Parts: sequence; C-alpha cells; structure tokens
Amino acid sequence: MKRVLLALLSSAALVAAQENPPAEAAQAAPQQQVAPAPQQQAAPAPQQQAAPAPQQQAAPQRPVQNVLQPTFAVPSKPAPAQGGAPPAQGSGGQSQSAAPGGGSNFLGKDVPFFDPGSNIGTWDGKSWSINNNALFQARFEKYLNAPAATTESDGEYRALLAQIMDKLAPGKVTPQSTDQAFQYLAKASRFEQDAHLCDSIASQVYSAWLARKSNDRLNAASKSLEDERKRLEWNARITAEGTKLEGGGSSKSKEGGPNPQQQQQQLSRDMQMQPIVTRLAEVNALIRANQLKREVAELQVKIDFQSLIVQHFLQRRFQHAIIGTRFYRTIFADGDSQLRIGEDAKNLFAKTSGLPPNMGTIDSLANEIMGDVREGIQAFKFLLEKNELESATKRLAETFMLGEYLPNVRTLDREDKRRALSFVHKSNQLISAIEVKDYALAEKLVAELGETAKDFDASKPMAAIETAKQISAMHIAKARNAAVSGDKTTLEAELKAATEIWPRNPSLTEVSKMIFSQADVQSRAMVDFDQLVSQKNYRQIYEDRMRFIAATAVYPEKQEQLRKVLEDMQVIETALIQAQEIEKRGDYAGAWESAEKAFRNFPDDNKLNQMRANLTTKAADFVHAIRQAEELEQKNQPGSSLAWYLKAQNVYPPSDFARQGVDRLTKEILPDAS
Repeated sequence: MKRVLLALLSSAALVAAQENPPAEAAQAAPQQQVAPAPQQQAAPAPQQQAAPAPQQQAAPQRPVQNVLQPTFAVPSKPAPAQGGAPPAQGSGGQSQSAAPGGGSNFLGKDVPFFDPGSNIGTWDGKSWSINNNALFQARFEKYLNAPAATTESDGEYRALLAQIMDKLAPGKVTPQSTDQAFQYLAKASRFEQDAHLCDSIASQVYSAWLARKSNDRLNAASKSLEDERKRLEWNARITAEGTKLEGGGSSKSKEGGPNPQQQQQQLSRDMQMQPIVTRLAEVNALIRANQLKREVAELQVKIDFQSLIVQHFLQRRFQHAIIGTRFYRTIFADGDSQLRIGEDAKNLFAKTSGLPPNMGTIDSLANEIMGDVREGIQAFKFLLEKNELESATKRLAETFMLGEYLPNVRTLDREDKRRALSFVHKSNQLISAIEVKDYALAEKLVAELGETAKDFDASKPMAAIETAKQISAMHIAKARNAAVSGDKTTLEAELKAATEIWPRNPSLTEVSKMIFSQADVQSRAMVDFDQLVSQKNYRQIYEDRMRFIAATAVYPEKQEQLRKVLEDMQVIETALIQAQEIEKRGDYAGAWESAEKAFRNFPDDNKLNQMRANLTTKAADFVHAIRQAEELEQKNQPGSSLAWYLKAQNVYPPSDFARQGVDRLTKEILPDAS
C-alpha cells in the first residue's frame, strides 16, 4: 500500500511541480542572521496606583552574528504586553481555506487516485497512464540527456545537505548543532541545483523563532499581569476586612431608620473597591488576550511550517522535507506533530496509506522513498549489465518518477542513461509507427529492439502487424478481382478498406499502378474508337474488337455503337467468305456479284474493295455488260439497257443483277405484260 501512495504522490507532484516550479515556489529568505534561540526578555508591567508590584525587565541579549550573511537586526526593545506576535511568513504557508464554490483547491478538484493494476491515475476528473503521458516523457527524456551531477559543486551541495540532516538527526541534535544546521542552509541555498529551497526553510525557521520570541514576551507580560492580579485581589481583601472591623455597631439609628454613619462607611468602602474591581477585570482580560495571542501565533507558525514541508514532499524534494521535519521537531518540542493543513491534503496521506497524518508520516515516507530509489538504481544497473533494456528502462522510469532530485538518480552515468534513451526512442517510434499504420517500419523496429534488448516482448506488436497485413492482403485480392470483372463500386470499396488498414502497403501501390494503367488503356481505346468511327474505318474496329469491347464495358452508349459496327462487319465478312468460295470454283462472275452486293451497302471497307477490284479483272466481260446496262438504264434508254442485261445474263445466267434488270426493264417497256 505504501508503494501505491508513493507512486500516487509522485505522479500528482509531476503536474504540481510544472505548475509551481521549485525555483518559483521557494521564496528566498532575506539575507539575515539571527540568534538560533532568541533570548527571552520580559515586557515591563504596567504601572498601577495600588501597592507596587516587582518590576521585571530582562537585560537585552545581543544576537549572534552569522559570518556567512549580513547581519539582520533583531529588535532588542521589548514589545508592549498587548502587542501581538508578528505573523510568521513562510514560502509554504498558504491558507487552507476552501476554494470558491465549495471545491477543493488542493492539486485540482479531486484527491488523486492511482490504480496499481493498470498504472492509471485519476485526477481532477481525468485518467492518464503514469508510463505514457507527454509530461512524464518530456521530463524523463530531458533527464536521460542531462549529464551526471558529479561535478565538484554537486558534491559540495550533497555534502551540505547530508551534514544538515546529520546535525538535526535524532539523538544528535543540540542547540549548537541546530545553529550550525541553520548556517549550512544559507550555504546550500547558494547552489543552483537547490533552487533556493534551503532559503525557504531558513525563512520559515526564522519566522518560527520570531514567533517564539514574541510568545516569550507575551509570557513575561502575562507574568507581570498575574502578579498585579494577585496584588489587586489582596488589596480587595484588605479593603473588605477593614470595612468589617469599622462596622461593628448597630446598623439602625435610635429612631429605627438606617444608621447614617454606617451608610457613610459603606459608601466610602464602595468608592475604595470600585477602582480595584475595575482594574482586576482589565487585568484578567489582558491575561486572557495574551494567552489567545500566544496560542494563535504558535498555531499559525506551525501551519505555515507544515505547509512548506508538505510542499517539498509533493515536489519530491524528500531531503528538504526531512530537513524541514527535523527543524520542526527542534523548534516545537511540545510533541505536537499533527498536520493542520487542508482536509484534502491530509486525506492524501490518511485515506491512501492508512497512516496518521502527522510529521512522522512524512518523515517515514520520505526515508522509505529514498531507500526505494537506491534499490531502483541498483536494479537498473544490474539489468543494464544483463542487456535487458526493457526492464531496465521501466525500473529507471519508476525510480525517476519517485526521486527525480535524489543523489542516486542525479549521479547516474550519462552513457548508461543514453542506452536507455535509445531504447525509449525506438519504443516510442514503434508506438507511433503502429498508430499511423506504417507496419513496414514497425516490423523493422521490432527486429532492431529484439536485437538490442533481450527481454523485449515482440508478441503484441507482431500480432498487430501480421493481422493488419493479412486483412489488407484480403482486401487487395478482392480489389484485383473487381478490377478484372469491371465492378467499379466493389473496386473502390476494397481499395479504400485496404488503404485504411495499411496505407503504405507495397502491394497496394502495385495494384494502384495496375489499375491506373488499365484506366489509361481504357481511355486510349475510347479515343481510338471515336476516331475510327469518325473515319468510318470499321475494319480496324473489327480487327481490335476485343480491345474495344473491354473499353466500352462501362459506357452503354458506346457499347450500342460498337454492336452496330460489329454486326455490319459480320455481314461484310460473310460476303467476303462467300465470294472467296465462289472464286475457288472458277465462277468469277458469281464471286464478283457477291462482293458487289456487299460493296453497295458498305463502300468504305478496304478489304471488300480490294477483292471486288481483283474480281472485276477476272470477270471483265460480265462486269462490263452489267455496268453498261446500269449506265444506260440511268440514262433512260431501256431498250439498250435491256440488251446489255440480256448479254450479261448470257455470260452468267445465275446473275441476280442481270435477272433483276431484265425484269425491271420488261415491266417498264411492256407494263401490261403479265
């Protein structure tokens, strides 16, 4: 449970230290020197009209001058008895009043809570991992890059802190050792690494001494007032007894009324008692007021001192927290060590650890953390020797989080820290690569981490990498099938899914190139198709029909145009084949007639024109007779035209052209012929 508290306190203090850095939070104590234990000097008792009381005035003591700092004059004249103690000022003394609206003002709105099972801390309504947050990573990497604190100045500073704690250690503390420890605070505060924290402790110690000195003056004044009270009470008794001795006669006159003499005596007695009673009431009120001032002043100084100690503890300045607790016990030797800070701060210690919230709790926790930090550094060095960088880095991060400012952490060798830093950088790069789905880089980093750290667990990252690769490959395979089948919707959906899973997949690049290439081929085919149609070069379209069929698959209007071209070309091809078969039988006139029929419907086909020209020379007589007959028919010379049709029919009796011409002209010449 204590380790849970240590992790919680250190985690919360990371943010508190950033918002209130030690160098800013620590108020530098004024350059001063006071007597470590100011001599008591009594305040003069007020002069009274009654019997004189003994006058008490202690000779003023000359404060001891510190040769390390300029002299700070301590007032040697006693303050009036009614004067209150000067308010104790301390860098850590803050009012513990509640924040506006009833909320807590201690490190946010809620007391931090830490779950050791998941390393998740909850604070101010937000949850965050102590091992993976920007604030911790930034401070940890800064530490890993910083040089080891092994300079002569660092050694002197650590030696001073050790001497201060030793001077104030239980069993060794004396007034002289307390004075020496106070002087060492001034020396330690001059070092840069101290951030004037020792100044803040010295300022608080000095304020406590001033308050105690003021209490001594109040005690002296109260003693004088007590003597005066006794004197007044004695005077009152004497006055009362004297009145009784003088009043022994009858209380009534001879006439039966009040005795005038006794009335006169009673009036005189009352006049003598009145100032005594009045002054006695004033003295009692002053004694009570001094008592309240003394109690309030001491309580305020304790609260300020405790606040400073808790602040150092939360800032993980555990050596300064221990120094503060030991100075506190030395100054306040009444055994009262209960914390009087805000309820939230006390709950942080009491509810989390189950320990009573007092100075002993802070002292023991600080010492335990320092011991735990020493063990953590030893474990880090051992794991580093075994080349187990993952465990070593985790142990160092935990140790740094607990004791960032402790000597064992600050003196760690820079080269050892750089090895941990290299592992941290690659680990963070691996996390980033998986987050952005760059699985090729992630796989490379896993291999490198496995080589540098024997204890690196590659199972989780490799599982994520392989799963992403397999799913991406499945989507790419579906995209290929969709591209082949011309399913544009499925193609786009599968490519999008594959891109979302693994944006930098090399196979995705290849498929994209192939698809883009296909798109270019399709676009070029459509351009060629339109150009050939405009040129009426249907023969070329027919010869590249497979290319144009694929290109027009997603264009319905082009598909219809291509279908018409292919049907016409099929007719031409049929006529060519028929002409070739007839030509093979030696029937050139019949072959020519077959080609001529197709030519008249499709005069732009080159292949058909070529065959027709070849057959024209082979069946010259028949072709000449048909052309003469058609020419004369167009000139409206039916007799001559009929003669040429008959001649052509005589050359090639099965001729459809000759038969149709004869029938047509016969009907024209002899319309009544049946």
